[in-house]
Amino acid sequence: MASESVSRFVACADGRFRGPDIDVKCAIGKGGCKSVLEKFEGDGVSPIGVWSMLRVFWRKDRIDKPETPLPTVPIQKKFGWCDDPEHPQYNQLILLPFANSHETLWREDRIYDIIVELDYNSSPIVSGKGSAIFMHIAKEDYSPTLGCVAISEPDLRRVLRESSLGSTVEIRESSF
Repeated sequence: MASESVSRFVACADGRFRGPDIDVKCAIGKGGCKSVLEKFEGDGVSPIGVWSMLRVFWRKDRIDKPETPLPTVPIQKKFGWCDDPEHPQYNQLILLPFANSHETLWREDRIYDIIVELDYNSSPIVSGKGSAIFMHIAKEDYSPTLGCVAISEPDLRRVLRESSLGSTVEIRESSF
């Protein structure tokens, strides 16, 4: 389980994800990573910065609950995430059906079988600065994401076991 200290993880544009005793492959946004000043909704960019790991969502119909000290929430079919900058629930968990633009968390592919909510654009939420920046399961070919950080399921489970309340993921352009 997690150590007493707060774990810090780093996702680099070079496709490496590093942390305590971990150095694995990752995928980031198809637009690379950029400063939050340049980030906008739908740009496919991963925001440079240090983001707290808030909650873990998981598909209990497909996988075992991840072992983690972070709060966990089983994904329900009615879960979505608002990505409409004009809506008051922008960049928040919403319930479907939902008339405005949103992402569905209950997916046919397996990349959202585990989702770690990162605190990007959450306090305060700034309309149009980007939504749904998660850490989730990578596609088999590690193809780029729409702005999230993605690693393999075994690696994500390992990160979650080693995480603690207050753990962070830093997204950066350059490697160590």
